[in-house]
Amino acid sequence: MMQSRTHTCGELRMEHVGNKVTLAGFMENVRIVGSNFAFVVLRDFYGTTQLVIESEEMMAIIKDLNKESTLQVAGVVRERASKNPKLDTGDIEVVPERIEVLGRCRHNALPFEISRSREADELQRLKYRYLDLRNPAVKDKIILRCQVVAALRKAMMEHNFLEITTPILTASSPEGARDYLVPARKHPGKFYALPQAPQQFKQLLMTSGFDRYFQIAPCFRDEDARGDRSPGEFYQLDMEMAFACQDDVFTIIEDVLPPIFAKYGTYNIASAAPFRRIAYNDSMETYGSDKPDFRIDLIVQDITDIASDCGFEPFRDNLVKAVVVSDCKLARKAVDKLMSEVEVQAGNKAYWFRLDDSGELVGGIAKFLADRKDTLIEKLDLKPGCLVGVSAGKKDAALKTAGVLRNKFGAACDGHMDREKYEFCWIVDFPMYEIGDESGELEFCHNPFSMPSGGLETLLKAERGEINPLDIMANQYDLVCNGVELSSGAVRNHDPEIMIKAFELVRLGEEDVKAKFPAMYNAFTYGAPPHAGIAPGVDRMVMLLAGEESIREIIPFPMNKSAQDVMMGAPSEVTQKQLDELSIAIVKKEE
Repeated sequence: MMQSRTHTCGELRMEHVGNKVTLAGFMENVRIVGSNFAFVVLRDFYGTTQLVIESEEMMAIIKDLNKESTLQVAGVVRERASKNPKLDTGDIEVVPERIEVLGRCRHNALPFEISRSREADELQRLKYRYLDLRNPAVKDKIILRCQVVAALRKAMMEHNFLEITTPILTASSPEGARDYLVPARKHPGKFYALPQAPQQFKQLLMTSGFDRYFQIAPCFRDEDARGDRSPGEFYQLDMEMAFACQDDVFTIIEDVLPPIFAKYGTYNIASAAPFRRIAYNDSMETYGSDKPDFRIDLIVQDITDIASDCGFEPFRDNLVKAVVVSDCKLARKAVDKLMSEVEVQAGNKAYWFRLDDSGELVGGIAKFLADRKDTLIEKLDLKPGCLVGVSAGKKDAALKTAGVLRNKFGAACDGHMDREKYEFCWIVDFPMYEIGDESGELEFCHNPFSMPSGGLETLLKAERGEINPLDIMANQYDLVCNGVELSSGAVRNHDPEIMIKAFELVRLGEEDVKAKFPAMYNAFTYGAPPHAGIAPGVDRMVMLLAGEESIREIIPFPMNKSAQDVMMGAPSEVTQKQLDELSIAIVKKEE
Protein backbone atom coordinates (compact mmCIF):
# COMPACT_ATOMS: atom_id res chain seq x y z
CA MET A 1 0.00 0.00 0.00
CA MET A 2 1.28 3.44 -0.93
CA GLN A 3 0.71 6.43 1.32
CA SER A 4 -1.33 8.41 -1.19
CA ARG A 5 -3.25 5.55 -2.81
CA THR A 6 -4.32 1.97 -2.29
CA HIS A 7 -4.70 1.24 -6.01
CA THR A 8 -3.74 2.78 -9.32
CA CYS A 9 -6.24 4.18 -11.82
CA GLY A 10 -5.73 1.21 -14.11
CA GLU A 11 -6.07 -1.51 -11.49
CA LEU A 12 -9.67 -1.76 -10.26
CA ARG A 13 -11.89 -4.60 -11.52
CA MET A 14 -15.19 -6.28 -10.62
CA GLU A 15 -13.55 -8.17 -7.73
CA HIS A 16 -12.98 -4.81 -6.03
CA VAL A 17 -16.69 -3.89 -5.97
CA GLY A 18 -17.69 -2.87 -2.45
CA ASN A 19 -14.10 -2.07 -1.39
CA LYS A 20 -13.05 1.28 -0.01
CA VAL A 21 -10.12 2.55 -2.07
CA THR A 22 -7.89 5.59 -2.38
CA LEU A 23 -6.79 6.79 -5.82
CA ALA A 24 -4.54 9.67 -6.92
CA GLY A 25 -4.11 11.22 -10.32
CA PHE A 26 -4.90 14.00 -12.79
CA MET A 27 -8.46 15.13 -13.43
CA GLU A 28 -8.62 14.37 -17.13
CA ASN A 29 -12.24 15.32 -17.76
CA VAL A 30 -15.42 16.31 -15.95
CA ARG A 31 -18.99 16.16 -17.22
CA ILE A 32 -21.55 17.87 -14.99
CA VAL A 33 -25.04 16.40 -15.47
CA GLY A 34 -27.01 18.04 -12.65
CA SER A 35 -26.61 20.27 -9.64
CA ASN A 36 -25.08 17.46 -7.58
CA PHE A 37 -24.25 14.86 -10.24
CA ALA A 38 -21.17 14.58 -12.44
CA PHE A 39 -18.82 12.12 -14.08
CA VAL A 40 -15.08 12.64 -13.57
CA VAL A 41 -12.24 10.77 -15.29
CA LEU A 42 -9.17 10.39 -13.10
CA ARG A 43 -5.91 9.45 -14.88
CA ASP A 44 -2.55 8.35 -13.57
CA PHE A 45 0.48 6.62 -15.11
CA TYR A 46 -1.34 3.28 -15.22
CA GLY A 47 -4.76 4.13 -16.66
CA THR A 48 -8.07 5.86 -15.96
CA THR A 49 -10.97 5.34 -13.55
CA GLN A 50 -14.42 6.92 -13.71
CA LEU A 51 -15.60 8.75 -10.60
CA VAL A 52 -19.29 9.50 -10.03
CA ILE A 53 -20.08 12.62 -8.02
CA GLU A 54 -23.42 12.25 -6.19
CA SER A 55 -23.22 14.70 -3.30
CA GLU A 56 -23.31 18.44 -2.82
CA GLU A 57 -20.10 18.30 -0.78
CA MET A 58 -18.10 16.53 -3.51
CA MET A 59 -19.61 18.70 -6.25
CA ALA A 60 -18.51 21.84 -4.42
CA ILE A 61 -14.91 20.67 -4.73
CA ILE A 62 -15.04 19.47 -8.32
CA LYS A 63 -16.91 22.33 -9.98
CA ASP A 64 -14.22 24.91 -9.21
CA LEU A 65 -11.31 22.81 -10.50
CA ASN A 66 -9.62 23.12 -13.87
CA LYS A 67 -8.79 20.00 -15.83
CA GLU A 68 -5.38 18.44 -15.08
CA SER A 69 -5.53 19.33 -11.38
CA THR A 70 -4.12 16.49 -9.26
CA LEU A 71 -6.46 14.83 -6.78
CA GLN A 72 -6.52 12.22 -4.06
CA VAL A 73 -9.88 10.47 -3.95
CA ALA A 74 -11.17 8.07 -1.28
CA GLY A 75 -14.41 6.24 -2.03
CA VAL A 76 -16.26 2.99 -2.68
CA VAL A 77 -16.00 0.85 -5.82
CA ARG A 78 -19.28 -0.18 -7.46
CA GLU A 79 -20.36 -1.84 -10.68
CA ARG A 80 -21.10 0.49 -13.57
CA ALA A 81 -24.61 0.44 -14.94
CA SER A 82 -23.31 1.35 -18.39
CA LYS A 83 -20.06 -0.51 -18.93
CA ASN A 84 -17.27 0.58 -21.28
CA PRO A 85 -15.60 -2.49 -22.85
CA LYS A 86 -12.85 -0.29 -24.36
CA LEU A 87 -11.40 0.44 -20.91
CA ASP A 88 -9.64 -1.99 -18.58
CA THR A 89 -11.57 -0.37 -15.73
CA GLY A 90 -14.76 -0.06 -17.77
CA ASP A 91 -16.83 -2.40 -15.56
CA ILE A 92 -16.52 -0.32 -12.39
CA GLU A 93 -16.67 3.23 -11.04
CA VAL A 94 -15.77 4.90 -7.76
CA VAL A 95 -18.13 7.03 -5.68
CA PRO A 96 -15.96 9.52 -3.75
CA GLU A 97 -16.45 10.10 -0.04
CA ARG A 98 -13.44 12.42 0.21
CA ILE A 99 -11.55 14.49 -2.40
CA GLU A 100 -8.32 16.33 -1.62
CA VAL A 101 -6.74 18.69 -4.12
CA LEU A 102 -3.03 17.84 -4.18
CA GLY A 103 -2.02 20.21 -6.97
CA ARG A 104 -4.36 22.79 -8.47
CA CYS A 105 -4.14 23.60 -12.18
CA ARG A 106 -4.34 27.38 -12.27
CA HIS A 107 -4.98 27.68 -16.00
CA ASN A 108 -8.52 27.71 -17.38
CA ALA A 109 -7.25 26.88 -20.85
CA LEU A 110 -4.53 24.32 -21.60
CA PRO A 111 -2.02 24.85 -24.45
CA PHE A 112 -3.61 21.77 -26.09
CA GLU A 113 -5.94 18.93 -25.23
CA ILE A 114 -3.82 16.33 -23.48
CA SER A 115 -5.39 13.39 -25.31
CA ARG A 116 -4.81 15.14 -28.66
CA SER A 117 -1.41 16.70 -27.99
CA ARG A 118 0.17 14.95 -30.98
CA GLU A 119 -2.06 17.05 -33.24
CA ALA A 120 -0.73 20.29 -31.72
CA ASP A 121 1.99 22.52 -33.14
CA GLU A 122 5.40 20.98 -32.41
CA LEU A 123 6.71 24.19 -30.82
CA GLN A 124 3.85 24.11 -28.32
CA ARG A 125 4.44 20.44 -27.62
CA LEU A 126 8.13 21.03 -26.91
CA LYS A 127 7.50 24.13 -24.80
CA TYR A 128 4.96 22.27 -22.67
CA ARG A 129 6.59 18.85 -22.94
CA TYR A 130 5.60 17.99 -19.34
CA LEU A 131 1.96 18.26 -20.46
CA ASP A 132 2.60 16.48 -23.77
CA LEU A 133 4.05 13.52 -21.82
CA ARG A 134 0.79 13.18 -19.86
CA ASN A 135 -0.79 11.93 -23.09
CA PRO A 136 -0.70 8.10 -22.82
CA ALA A 137 0.10 7.84 -26.56
CA VAL A 138 3.22 9.97 -26.03
CA LYS A 139 4.14 8.47 -22.68
CA ASP A 140 4.01 4.93 -24.13
CA LYS A 141 6.90 5.76 -26.48
CA ILE A 142 9.10 6.65 -23.51
CA ILE A 143 8.05 3.47 -21.71
CA LEU A 144 9.01 1.52 -24.83
CA ARG A 145 12.40 3.22 -24.81
CA CYS A 146 12.96 2.15 -21.19
CA GLN A 147 12.00 -1.44 -21.99
CA VAL A 148 14.28 -1.59 -25.01
CA VAL A 149 17.27 -0.15 -23.13
CA ALA A 150 16.72 -2.66 -20.32
CA ALA A 151 16.51 -5.52 -22.83
CA LEU A 152 19.69 -4.39 -24.61
CA ARG A 153 21.56 -4.14 -21.33
CA LYS A 154 20.39 -7.61 -20.23
CA ALA A 155 21.32 -9.19 -23.57
CA MET A 156 24.80 -7.66 -23.59
CA MET A 157 25.54 -8.82 -20.05
CA GLU A 158 24.36 -12.33 -20.98
CA HIS A 159 27.05 -12.24 -23.69
CA ASN A 160 29.68 -11.45 -21.02
CA PHE A 161 30.08 -7.76 -21.85
CA LEU A 162 30.98 -5.42 -18.99
CA GLU A 163 29.16 -2.10 -18.75
CA ILE A 164 31.83 0.55 -18.27
CA THR A 165 31.16 4.28 -18.32
CA THR A 166 33.60 6.57 -20.08
CA PRO A 167 34.32 10.28 -19.49
CA ILE A 168 31.94 13.05 -20.56
CA LEU A 169 34.54 15.80 -20.24
CA THR A 170 37.37 14.95 -22.60
CA ALA A 171 39.68 16.40 -25.25
CA SER A 172 38.53 17.73 -28.60
CA SER A 173 39.38 15.43 -31.49
CA PRO A 174 38.57 15.48 -35.22
CA GLU A 175 35.82 12.86 -35.55
CA GLY A 176 33.68 14.22 -38.37
CA ALA A 177 31.29 16.62 -36.60
CA ARG A 178 31.59 19.81 -34.57
CA ASP A 179 32.42 19.45 -30.90
CA TYR A 180 30.52 20.97 -28.02
CA LEU A 181 33.21 22.79 -26.05
CA VAL A 182 33.26 23.35 -22.28
CA PRO A 183 35.59 26.06 -20.90
CA ALA A 184 38.02 24.90 -18.20
CA ARG A 185 37.87 27.42 -15.33
CA LYS A 186 41.16 26.33 -13.81
CA HIS A 187 42.93 26.39 -17.16
CA PRO A 188 42.10 29.73 -18.83
CA GLY A 189 41.97 29.56 -22.59
CA LYS A 190 41.61 25.79 -22.64
CA PHE A 191 38.50 23.71 -23.24
CA TYR A 192 37.09 20.29 -22.64
CA ALA A 193 34.93 18.73 -25.33
CA LEU A 194 31.85 16.59 -24.89
CA PRO A 195 32.52 13.25 -26.62
CA GLN A 196 31.11 12.76 -30.10
CA ALA A 197 31.38 9.05 -29.23
CA PRO A 198 33.42 7.01 -26.71
CA GLN A 199 35.50 5.72 -29.64
CA GLN A 200 38.98 6.33 -28.29
CA PHE A 201 38.11 5.33 -24.74
CA LYS A 202 36.61 1.99 -25.73
CA GLN A 203 39.67 1.19 -27.85
CA LEU A 204 41.88 2.12 -24.90
CA LEU A 205 39.86 -0.30 -22.76
CA MET A 206 40.73 -3.06 -25.20
CA THR A 207 44.38 -2.05 -24.95
CA SER A 208 44.00 -2.14 -21.15
CA GLY A 209 43.09 -5.81 -21.24
CA PHE A 210 39.30 -5.66 -20.94
CA ASP A 211 37.84 -8.26 -23.27
CA ARG A 212 34.23 -7.11 -23.89
CA TYR A 213 32.92 -3.61 -23.18
CA PHE A 214 29.56 -1.93 -23.66
CA GLN A 215 27.55 1.01 -22.43
CA ILE A 216 24.39 2.90 -23.33
CA ALA A 217 26.57 5.84 -24.23
CA PRO A 218 25.59 9.51 -24.53
CA CYS A 219 27.15 11.22 -27.55
CA PHE A 220 27.27 14.93 -28.32
CA ARG A 221 27.55 16.45 -31.78
CA ASP A 222 26.88 20.01 -32.86
CA GLU A 223 25.06 19.14 -36.07
CA ASP A 224 21.76 19.93 -37.73
CA ALA A 225 18.58 17.98 -37.00
CA ARG A 226 16.69 15.75 -39.39
CA GLY A 227 13.94 13.17 -39.10
CA ASP A 228 16.20 10.37 -37.85
CA ARG A 229 18.79 12.50 -36.03
CA SER A 230 18.38 14.61 -32.94
CA PRO A 231 20.62 17.68 -32.64
CA GLY A 232 22.90 17.98 -29.66
CA GLU A 233 22.86 14.61 -27.98
CA PHE A 234 21.93 11.02 -28.71
CA TYR A 235 22.52 7.58 -27.26
CA GLN A 236 24.07 4.46 -28.73
CA LEU A 237 24.64 0.85 -27.72
CA ASP A 238 28.41 1.19 -27.76
CA MET A 239 30.39 -2.06 -27.78
CA GLU A 240 33.93 -3.30 -28.44
CA MET A 241 35.51 -6.76 -28.45
CA ALA A 242 39.19 -7.70 -28.06
CA PHE A 243 40.80 -10.42 -30.17
CA ALA A 244 37.82 -10.13 -32.50
CA CYS A 245 37.11 -9.87 -36.21
CA GLN A 246 34.15 -8.66 -38.23
CA ASP A 247 32.28 -11.96 -37.95
CA ASP A 248 32.54 -11.89 -34.14
CA VAL A 249 30.78 -8.52 -34.03
CA PHE A 250 28.16 -9.69 -36.51
CA THR A 251 27.42 -12.79 -34.43
CA ILE A 252 26.72 -10.71 -31.30
CA ILE A 253 24.50 -8.17 -33.04
CA GLU A 254 22.59 -10.86 -34.96
CA ASP A 255 21.91 -12.62 -31.67
CA VAL A 256 20.99 -9.53 -29.63
CA LEU A 257 18.80 -7.40 -31.90
CA PRO A 258 16.26 -9.67 -33.70
CA PRO A 259 14.55 -10.94 -30.51
CA ILE A 260 14.25 -7.38 -29.18
CA PHE A 261 12.83 -6.10 -32.46
CA ALA A 262 10.40 -9.02 -32.69
CA LYS A 263 9.23 -8.53 -29.07
CA TYR A 264 8.97 -4.75 -28.85
CA GLY A 265 8.46 -3.70 -32.45
CA THR A 266 5.35 -2.52 -34.24
CA TYR A 267 5.91 -5.60 -36.41
CA ASN A 268 6.71 -8.98 -34.87
CA ILE A 269 8.88 -10.25 -37.72
CA ALA A 270 12.62 -9.50 -37.77
CA SER A 271 15.45 -10.88 -39.89
CA ALA A 272 17.02 -14.03 -38.52
CA ALA A 273 20.77 -14.60 -38.51
CA PRO A 274 22.75 -14.38 -40.64
CA PHE A 275 21.76 -10.96 -41.96
CA ARG A 276 22.19 -10.30 -45.67
CA ARG A 277 25.61 -8.85 -46.58
CA ILE A 278 26.26 -6.61 -49.54
CA ALA A 279 29.38 -4.71 -50.58
CA TYR A 280 29.14 -0.91 -50.53
CA ASN A 281 29.76 -0.53 -54.28
CA ASP A 282 27.22 -3.24 -55.12
CA SER A 283 24.64 -1.62 -52.86
CA MET A 284 25.08 1.75 -54.54
CA GLU A 285 24.83 0.26 -58.05
CA THR A 286 21.88 -2.03 -57.33
CA TYR A 287 19.84 0.04 -54.87
CA GLY A 288 21.15 3.59 -55.29
CA SER A 289 21.92 3.78 -51.57
CA ASP A 290 24.33 2.54 -48.91
CA LYS A 291 21.33 1.98 -46.65
CA PRO A 292 18.94 -0.02 -48.83
CA ASP A 293 15.45 -0.91 -47.67
CA PHE A 294 15.19 -4.61 -48.48
CA ARG A 295 11.44 -4.62 -47.89
CA ILE A 296 11.25 -3.09 -51.39
CA ASP A 297 11.70 -5.49 -54.32
CA LEU A 298 12.81 -2.87 -56.88
CA ILE A 299 16.34 -2.46 -58.22
CA VAL A 300 18.32 0.17 -60.10
CA GLN A 301 19.37 -0.65 -63.66
CA ASP A 302 21.81 1.11 -65.98
CA ILE A 303 20.52 2.34 -69.37
CA THR A 304 23.36 4.75 -70.18
CA ASP A 305 24.25 2.89 -73.36
CA ILE A 306 20.68 3.20 -74.63
CA ALA A 307 19.61 6.62 -73.41
CA SER A 308 22.64 8.93 -73.19
CA ASP A 309 22.47 9.93 -76.88
CA CYS A 310 18.67 10.01 -77.24
CA GLY A 311 18.57 13.79 -77.70
CA PHE A 312 17.34 14.59 -74.20
CA GLU A 313 19.87 17.14 -72.96
CA PRO A 314 20.02 16.07 -69.26
CA PHE A 315 21.16 12.60 -70.42
CA ARG A 316 24.03 13.83 -72.59
CA ASP A 317 27.46 12.76 -71.28
CA ASN A 318 25.87 11.48 -68.07
CA LEU A 319 25.05 8.18 -66.43
CA VAL A 320 21.40 7.24 -66.86
CA LYS A 321 19.73 4.93 -64.34
CA ALA A 322 16.25 3.39 -64.37
CA VAL A 323 13.87 1.94 -61.78
CA VAL A 324 11.06 -0.21 -63.20
CA VAL A 325 7.74 -0.72 -61.40
CA SER A 326 5.54 -3.44 -62.84
CA ASP A 327 1.76 -3.08 -63.02
CA CYS A 328 1.78 0.46 -61.61
CA LYS A 329 -1.65 2.11 -61.34
CA LEU A 330 -0.48 5.60 -60.38
CA ALA A 331 -2.21 8.35 -62.37
CA ARG A 332 -0.11 10.91 -64.23
CA LYS A 333 -0.80 13.61 -61.64
CA ALA A 334 0.40 11.30 -58.85
CA VAL A 335 3.55 10.40 -60.82
CA ASP A 336 4.38 14.07 -61.43
CA LYS A 337 3.92 14.78 -57.71
CA LEU A 338 6.19 11.88 -56.85
CA MET A 339 8.86 13.20 -59.26
CA SER A 340 8.73 16.56 -57.48
CA GLU A 341 9.22 14.87 -54.12
CA VAL A 342 12.22 12.96 -55.49
CA GLU A 343 13.79 16.20 -56.71
CA VAL A 344 13.36 17.84 -53.30
CA GLN A 345 14.90 14.90 -51.46
CA ALA A 346 17.69 14.08 -53.93
CA GLY A 347 18.50 17.59 -55.10
CA ASN A 348 18.39 16.33 -58.66
CA LYS A 349 15.59 16.00 -61.23
CA ALA A 350 13.95 12.67 -61.99
CA TYR A 351 12.03 11.69 -65.12
CA TRP A 352 9.59 8.99 -66.16
CA PHE A 353 7.80 7.17 -68.95
CA ARG A 354 5.37 4.28 -69.14
CA LEU A 355 4.76 1.27 -71.39
CA ASP A 356 1.01 1.33 -72.06
CA ASP A 357 -1.30 -1.59 -72.72
CA SER A 358 -0.76 -1.27 -76.48
CA GLY A 359 3.00 -1.63 -76.07
CA GLU A 360 3.85 2.05 -76.74
CA LEU A 361 6.02 4.36 -74.66
CA VAL A 362 3.90 7.20 -73.27
CA GLY A 363 4.14 10.09 -70.80
CA GLY A 364 7.06 12.07 -69.43
CA ILE A 365 10.16 11.72 -71.62
CA ALA A 366 8.69 8.95 -73.84
CA LYS A 367 9.08 10.93 -77.06
CA PHE A 368 12.87 11.03 -76.66
CA LEU A 369 13.06 7.25 -76.31
CA ALA A 370 10.42 6.15 -78.84
CA ASP A 371 12.96 5.16 -81.50
CA ARG A 372 14.72 2.75 -79.09
CA LYS A 373 11.59 1.26 -77.57
CA ASP A 374 12.40 -2.34 -78.42
CA THR A 375 15.89 -2.12 -76.94
CA LEU A 376 14.51 -0.65 -73.73
CA ILE A 377 11.81 -3.31 -73.49
CA GLU A 378 14.41 -6.03 -73.83
CA LYS A 379 16.98 -4.44 -71.50
CA LEU A 380 14.49 -3.65 -68.73
CA ASP A 381 12.15 -6.61 -69.37
CA LEU A 382 9.22 -4.21 -69.67
CA LYS A 383 5.63 -5.42 -69.71
CA PRO A 384 2.49 -3.38 -70.46
CA GLY A 385 1.65 -1.30 -67.41
CA CYS A 386 5.27 -0.80 -66.32
CA LEU A 387 6.23 2.63 -65.00
CA VAL A 388 9.90 3.58 -65.39
CA GLY A 389 11.59 6.24 -63.27
CA VAL A 390 14.82 7.64 -64.68
CA SER A 391 17.71 9.58 -63.15
CA ALA A 392 20.74 11.13 -64.82
CA GLY A 393 23.92 12.92 -63.86
CA LYS A 394 27.42 12.24 -62.63
CA LYS A 395 27.77 8.95 -60.79
CA ASP A 396 26.91 10.07 -57.26
CA ALA A 397 23.96 12.22 -58.34
CA ALA A 398 22.50 9.63 -60.70
CA LEU A 399 22.72 6.84 -58.12
CA LYS A 400 21.38 8.92 -55.24
CA THR A 401 18.38 10.04 -57.29
CA ALA A 402 17.72 6.48 -58.44
CA GLY A 403 17.83 5.36 -54.81
CA VAL A 404 15.23 7.95 -53.84
CA LEU A 405 13.10 6.90 -56.83
CA ARG A 406 13.29 3.29 -55.65
CA ASN A 407 12.12 4.20 -52.15
CA LYS A 408 9.33 6.46 -53.37
CA PHE A 409 8.06 3.93 -55.91
CA GLY A 410 8.22 1.13 -53.36
CA ALA A 411 6.13 3.08 -50.87
CA ALA A 412 3.62 4.44 -53.42
CA CYS A 413 3.00 1.46 -55.69
CA ASP A 414 1.05 -1.54 -54.41
CA GLY A 415 2.77 -4.88 -54.17
CA HIS A 416 6.40 -3.76 -54.11
CA MET A 417 6.99 -3.24 -50.38
CA ASP A 418 6.47 -5.71 -47.54
CA ARG A 419 6.02 -3.11 -44.82
CA GLU A 420 5.28 -5.20 -41.75
CA LYS A 421 8.68 -6.58 -40.85
CA TYR A 422 12.18 -5.51 -39.85
CA GLU A 423 14.71 -6.30 -42.57
CA PHE A 424 18.35 -6.07 -41.46
CA CYS A 425 21.43 -6.08 -43.64
CA TRP A 426 25.15 -5.44 -43.38
CA ILE A 427 26.90 -3.08 -45.78
CA VAL A 428 30.53 -4.20 -46.00
CA ASP A 429 33.74 -3.46 -47.92
CA PHE A 430 33.65 0.32 -47.77
CA PRO A 431 36.30 2.23 -49.72
CA MET A 432 39.14 3.32 -47.45
CA TYR A 433 39.80 6.52 -49.42
CA GLU A 434 38.02 8.96 -51.71
CA ILE A 435 38.79 12.18 -53.58
CA GLY A 436 37.56 15.09 -51.50
CA ASP A 437 34.92 17.32 -53.12
CA GLU A 438 36.59 20.50 -51.87
CA SER A 439 40.27 19.52 -51.74
CA GLY A 440 40.36 17.41 -54.91
CA GLU A 441 42.91 15.25 -53.10
CA LEU A 442 42.91 11.83 -51.48
CA GLU A 443 41.04 11.76 -48.15
CA PHE A 444 39.70 9.14 -45.78
CA CYS A 445 36.28 8.03 -46.96
CA HIS A 446 34.84 7.18 -43.53
CA ASN A 447 36.65 6.11 -40.36
CA PRO A 448 40.42 6.69 -40.48
CA PHE A 449 40.97 4.07 -37.77
CA SER A 450 39.52 1.14 -39.71
CA MET A 451 41.95 -1.60 -40.64
CA PRO A 452 42.59 -1.57 -44.40
CA SER A 453 41.85 -4.89 -46.09
CA GLY A 454 45.20 -6.53 -46.76
CA GLY A 455 46.90 -4.55 -43.97
CA LEU A 456 50.27 -2.91 -44.42
CA GLU A 457 51.09 -4.70 -47.69
CA THR A 458 48.10 -3.11 -49.42
CA LEU A 459 49.11 0.36 -48.27
CA LEU A 460 52.70 -0.18 -49.43
CA LYS A 461 51.46 -1.25 -52.87
CA ALA A 462 49.43 1.96 -53.09
CA GLU A 463 52.47 3.98 -52.01
CA ARG A 464 54.56 2.34 -54.73
CA GLY A 465 51.85 3.02 -57.33
CA GLU A 466 51.12 -0.67 -57.89
CA ILE A 467 47.44 -0.22 -57.00
CA ASN A 468 45.07 2.76 -56.92
CA PRO A 469 44.43 3.94 -53.33
CA LEU A 470 40.75 4.33 -54.29
CA ASP A 471 40.61 0.54 -54.71
CA ILE A 472 41.63 -0.13 -51.10
CA MET A 473 38.77 -1.47 -49.03
CA ALA A 474 38.38 -0.94 -45.29
CA ASN A 475 37.28 -3.56 -42.76
CA GLN A 476 34.31 -1.35 -42.01
CA TYR A 477 30.62 -2.15 -41.93
CA ASP A 478 27.23 -0.49 -41.47
CA LEU A 479 24.15 -2.02 -39.89
CA VAL A 480 20.97 -1.07 -41.76
CA CYS A 481 17.34 -1.80 -40.92
CA ASN A 482 14.39 -0.86 -43.16
CA GLY A 483 16.48 1.72 -44.98
CA VAL A 484 17.73 3.38 -41.78
CA GLU A 485 21.43 3.29 -40.90
CA LEU A 486 21.57 2.11 -37.28
CA SER A 487 25.32 2.09 -36.92
CA SER A 488 28.80 2.08 -38.35
CA GLY A 489 31.48 -0.22 -37.03
CA ALA A 490 34.89 -1.53 -37.96
CA VAL A 491 37.79 -3.80 -37.28
CA ARG A 492 40.18 -1.26 -35.77
CA ASN A 493 43.64 -0.38 -37.00
CA HIS A 494 45.53 -1.35 -33.84
CA ASP A 495 49.04 -1.41 -35.32
CA PRO A 496 50.95 1.93 -35.15
CA GLU A 497 52.99 1.10 -38.26
CA ILE A 498 49.86 0.45 -40.35
CA MET A 499 48.18 3.50 -38.83
CA ILE A 500 51.03 5.82 -39.78
CA LYS A 501 51.17 4.45 -43.32
CA ALA A 502 47.39 4.91 -43.73
CA PHE A 503 47.70 8.56 -42.70
CA GLU A 504 50.74 9.16 -44.88
CA LEU A 505 48.64 8.46 -47.97
CA VAL A 506 46.51 11.50 -47.06
CA ARG A 507 49.58 13.67 -46.44
CA LEU A 508 49.68 13.33 -42.64
CA GLY A 509 52.76 12.02 -40.87
CA GLU A 510 53.57 10.31 -37.60
CA GLU A 511 53.80 13.62 -35.73
CA ASP A 512 50.32 14.58 -36.92
CA VAL A 513 48.87 11.31 -35.62
CA LYS A 514 50.69 11.69 -32.30
CA ALA A 515 49.42 15.25 -31.95
CA LYS A 516 45.78 14.48 -32.79
CA PHE A 517 45.45 11.13 -31.00
CA PRO A 518 48.27 10.97 -28.43
CA ALA A 519 46.71 8.57 -25.90
CA MET A 520 45.53 6.00 -28.42
CA TYR A 521 48.73 6.08 -30.48
CA ASN A 522 50.94 5.72 -27.42
CA ALA A 523 48.78 2.93 -26.02
CA PHE A 524 49.08 0.99 -29.24
CA THR A 525 52.87 1.14 -29.03
CA TYR A 526 52.65 -1.00 -25.87
CA GLY A 527 51.11 -3.92 -27.72
CA ALA A 528 47.41 -3.69 -28.53
CA PRO A 529 45.18 -6.68 -29.26
CA PRO A 530 43.21 -6.82 -32.49
CA HIS A 531 39.75 -5.46 -31.71
CA ALA A 532 36.49 -4.57 -33.40
CA GLY A 533 33.22 -2.94 -32.45
CA ILE A 534 30.03 -1.18 -33.39
CA ALA A 535 27.55 1.24 -31.82
CA PRO A 536 23.90 0.97 -32.95
CA GLY A 537 21.91 4.12 -32.25
CA VAL A 538 19.40 3.58 -29.44
CA ASP A 539 17.22 6.52 -30.54
CA ARG A 540 16.96 5.23 -34.10
CA MET A 541 16.24 1.70 -32.94
CA VAL A 542 13.38 2.85 -30.72
CA MET A 543 12.07 5.09 -33.51
CA LEU A 544 11.85 2.06 -35.80
CA LEU A 545 10.30 -0.10 -33.09
CA ALA A 546 7.67 2.54 -32.34
CA GLY A 547 6.86 3.03 -36.02
CA GLU A 548 7.62 6.75 -35.78
CA GLU A 549 9.09 8.93 -38.53
CA SER A 550 10.46 11.61 -36.19
CA ILE A 551 13.11 10.76 -33.64
CA ARG A 552 11.79 13.50 -31.33
CA GLU A 553 8.74 11.33 -30.55
CA ILE A 554 10.83 8.81 -28.60
CA ILE A 555 13.09 11.22 -26.67
CA PRO A 556 11.76 12.39 -23.28
CA PHE A 557 12.88 16.01 -23.63
CA PRO A 558 13.98 16.65 -27.23
CA MET A 559 15.39 19.83 -28.71
CA ASN A 560 13.77 21.50 -31.69
CA LYS A 561 15.25 21.53 -35.18
CA SER A 562 17.45 24.50 -34.25
CA ALA A 563 19.00 22.66 -31.29
CA GLN A 564 17.03 24.72 -28.77
CA ASP A 565 15.32 23.47 -25.64
CA VAL A 566 12.32 25.80 -25.72
CA MET A 567 10.99 24.37 -22.44
CA MET A 568 14.13 25.18 -20.42
CA GLY A 569 15.23 28.15 -22.52
CA ALA A 570 18.53 26.63 -23.60
CA PRO A 571 20.92 27.76 -24.90
CA SER A 572 20.74 30.86 -22.71
CA GLU A 573 22.83 33.88 -21.88
CA VAL A 574 25.00 33.81 -18.76
CA THR A 575 26.14 36.55 -16.40
CA GLN A 576 29.26 38.62 -16.87
CA LYS A 577 30.54 37.18 -13.59
CA GLN A 578 30.35 33.66 -15.01
CA LEU A 579 32.19 34.76 -18.16
CA ASP A 580 34.89 36.47 -16.12
CA GLU A 581 35.45 33.33 -14.02
CA LEU A 582 36.02 31.40 -17.25
CA SER A 583 38.23 34.07 -18.83
CA ILE A 584 35.81 34.33 -21.75
CA ALA A 585 34.91 37.47 -23.69
CA ILE A 586 32.01 37.46 -26.14
CA VAL A 587 32.82 39.19 -29.40
CA LYS A 588 29.90 39.83 -31.71
CA LYS A 589 30.45 39.24 -35.40
CA GLU A 590 30.26 42.28 -37.61
CA GLU A 591 27.24 42.19 -39.90
